[in-house]
Amino acid sequence: MNTRAQTPTLTAPAPITAADETTPELCERSHGSVSVLPLRSPRVDIHRHLWPEELVALLAARSSAPCLAGSSLVTSEGRFAIDPWAHGASACVSDIDSEGIDVAVISLQPTLGTSTLPANEAAEIKGAYDSGVRRLVSGSNGRLRAFSSGGVYEGFVGLCVAADELSDLERLAPSASELVGNGQILFVHPGPAAPPRNAPSWWAPVVDYTAQMQSAFAAWVSGGAARWPTLRVVFAILAGGALFQLERLSSRGVDVRRLGLGNVYFDTASYGRLSLELCLAASGVEHIVYGSDAPVIDANVTLAAVNALGKVTADAICRKNPASLLKV
Repeated sequence: MNTRAQTPTLTAPAPITAADETTPELCERSHGSVSVLPLRSPRVDIHRHLWPEELVALLAARSSAPCLAGSSLVTSEGRFAIDPWAHGASACVSDIDSEGIDVAVISLQPTLGTSTLPANEAAEIKGAYDSGVRRLVSGSNGRLRAFSSGGVYEGFVGLCVAADELSDLERLAPSASELVGNGQILFVHPGPAAPPRNAPSWWAPVVDYTAQMQSAFAAWVSGGAARWPTLRVVFAILAGGALFQLERLSSRGVDVRRLGLGNVYFDTASYGRLSLELCLAASGVEHIVYGSDAPVIDANVTLAAVNALGKVTADAICRKNPASLLKV
């Protein structure tokens, strides 16, 4: 789905193998032999996942969660069928081309459970991701940008952390202060869940993840926003619907106009038009940015909902607001 009526029809690059991932053509939108750049702010997906070959090899070599066992991903939450190719660079570029997205900002999902591992194992996984993604971003001609997972580093737009890390702002403080100093972004994403025994498969993403995100948002507005007022923060999945709770927060005597949301953004991943309209009414369009959570879920459902809001609103969510967030 491509809503960019003023740009030429572009041909997606041919699929590549893992060995070709470093080539400059990987993420270049081209017309013939000449690179074609957007004539206005690019359409950005702020929440996308990609696994470089370094990470895939490491997960395949592991014997305990998180690991790849054939066509299954094993995490602390269970065993899930997965196609590693769908998390690869070639698939990512092909998908964003088909969706009319110019730039994908990629991250390593904390739901893999690295935060629950011994420090040395977590560092190994995050290091494999960060080094592999750095390589892919550098060869992408601007089509890919990335959040780091293991620390605050140059060459990344910011740092992705699990939602529960905001429950301890003192522990987060060194990273938050470093992000401010570097002009980078904090991306808050759901972490590993512990659903009840015999819970249905949807329990973790629908109940646990949203609860984590609401808690993270509450922690930020109750302490983080005042401590780091210039830090740009993105909450995945609309902060689990935290914006729906602002009226309830107001009923407890909180002046929601003083929450310090000026540098806070909410990505749209997994939600449809009804939820988007509620959040737009609660926060204003300037705080909403497009995020898909692809390839974990189908990007087209949320993208269609965003486009259904009308061209002006869709351009704000996909173009103007990400440009402000990313300072581009």
